[in-house]
Amino acid sequence: MAKLVPENHPALHTIAEVVTPEEIANGELTKLLKAMRTALRSYQVDGFIPVAIAAPQIGVSKRVFLLDDQSDDRNPLPALVAVNPEIVKYSRKTQLLGEGCLSVPELYGEVRRHTNVTLRALDADGTPYERGAGGLLAQIIQHEYDHLDGILFTDRAKRVWSIAELKDSAKQTG
Repeated sequence: MAKLVPENHPALHTIAEVVTPEEIANGELTKLLKAMRTALRSYQVDGFIPVAIAAPQIGVSKRVFLLDDQSDDRNPLPALVAVNPEIVKYSRKTQLLGEGCLSVPELYGEVRRHTNVTLRALDADGTPYERGAGGLLAQIIQHEYDHLDGILFTDRAKRVWSIAELKDSAKQTG
C-alpha cells in the first residue's frame, strides 16, 4: 500500500519527471493513480479532510496530481487527474489564503495564491485538456503544481502555525 513520505523525502524537494507515453500505455500511470488515491483516502488527521495529492507525496517523482474530494460536502470539488500539467495562465489578482498539506501535517500557514488559473494537462488516459479554475480549486491546483516543482507550501508561506497553536487559538475564541 502506498504511503505518504516524510517531509524530508527527496521526491518532495526535486523537480518531478514528465510521464512518458509509454508509462501511460503500459499501465504504470494507472498503477500510480491507484496508489495515490489509496494514500489520499488513508490520510487521517483530526479536523482535516484530504482533497488532493501529488505523486511526489508518495515518493514517486512524476508530474502527476489528482483531486478526489473526501469530504461529505454537498458541493464537492470536481474529480481531476492532471498528468504533465502546466499552469498556462494566472490571474493578476492574488489573495492570502490558509493552507495545509498532507506532507507537513503538523503545520498550517498563509500563502499568497492567484485567484484564478488555467490548467493544461493530460487526463488518466493521456487525452489533453484545458480548464479554468477559480477560488479553492485554483488554490489547490497551484499547491499541487508546486509539489511537482519540489516546493512545499511552507516554502511560500507568509506565516506558519503549528496545528496545536491553531487548536489552542480556536479554544480561546470559541
